Amino acid sequence: MNYSRVYLESIGYELAPVVISTSELEERLAPLYETLKMSPGQLESLTGISERRWWGEDYPLSKGASIAARNALARSNISPKDIDVLIYAGVCREQFEPATACRVASELGINSDASVYDISNACLGVLNGIVEVANRIELGQCKAGLVVSCETAREINEVMIDQMVREKSIDTFRNAVATLTGGSGAVAVLVVSEELSSSHRRKLLGGANKNAAQHHGLCRWGWESFLPTVVERILNAPGGALVKKAYDLGVKHCVTPFMATDAGSVLKYGVDLGLRTWKTFLTRVDWAVDSIDKVICHQVGAGHRDAILRTLGIPAEKEFSTFEYLGNIGTVSLPLTAALAEEREFLKPGDRVGFLGIGSGLNCLMLGLQW
Repeated sequence: MNYSRVYLESIGYELAPVVISTSELEERLAPLYETLKMSPGQLESLTGISERRWWGEDYPLSKGASIAARNALARSNISPKDIDVLIYAGVCREQFEPATACRVASELGINSDASVYDISNACLGVLNGIVEVANRIELGQCKAGLVVSCETAREINEVMIDQMVREKSIDTFRNAVATLTGGSGAVAVLVVSEELSSSHRRKLLGGANKNAAQHHGLCRWGWESFLPTVVERILNAPGGALVKKAYDLGVKHCVTPFMATDAGSVLKYGVDLGLRTWKTFLTRVDWAVDSIDKVICHQVGAGHRDAILRTLGIPAEKEFSTFEYLGNIGTVSLPLTAALAEEREFLKPGDRVGFLGIGSGLNCLMLGLQW
């Protein structure tokens, strides 16, 4: 993919207000640690994450996305009525239907002729949304689009902590470590055509994507069902009261969220996929490794960051990270990190910048920008 007239006019974001330290999570995991004879500090040692953020309880995803969108628009000369397409691209959604994008569009007052829809592709959603709008611009189908997302980790973190304490299993701990890296936040990327760009900054040059879909089972987040016969066996277990309440209300199939990640395999096969995508990416945008000034990677954790930089031959000083204090915010992480990198003058006008994204599936998408 190559582009000649597409710009990221602005990036808006909203940080979740509740700061949760890794040590706080470990305090709640004390019964598990005691059973497994583990010392405190394991989570931060394994991930490099000292804290992350949560929204308040029952915080609407559309609210976070709308705030981030207003922040992006405030940094531009574009109004909601100028938006031709609005895409909500988060992993987390408010319901199966309608599209969460519809509520965001209503909150913002997007014009009634705009295309409004959701897309989903694990942690790559926002980058995919940028490509969707860029393609429309190149085809002359639109002049301005907003890609928004709001992710929440509070609920799945709470569920997994309860499960880990209840089961006290090393396998459960191993599968849940990646879950506990999750953070919360919202982002909005305003993508415009050359004629609407006031600053002609952050020009999108092109990119490349590849998949390794045979590894689709390595990282899963969703819902699992408990049939009534299974429910009967767990009514007396910790947390069983909630299940019993649902059962008594006539729920025939009780469901609960779950997340499981084979972190070692995700790292191994993800880095391999990243290297293959990287080689194609450099050819597509006609760059050499030495000519790239800065990179923004998806924010997974220290192990993934170090492995991908080493494999791609990128010096550590060319990368800006936020996972240490924001965790992995899914689709929000990469663009929010880019916004913070610009605010802190790490990304400067004229820099050649690579957005290096990877998501469960496995899918990899890399974009090149002239900042």
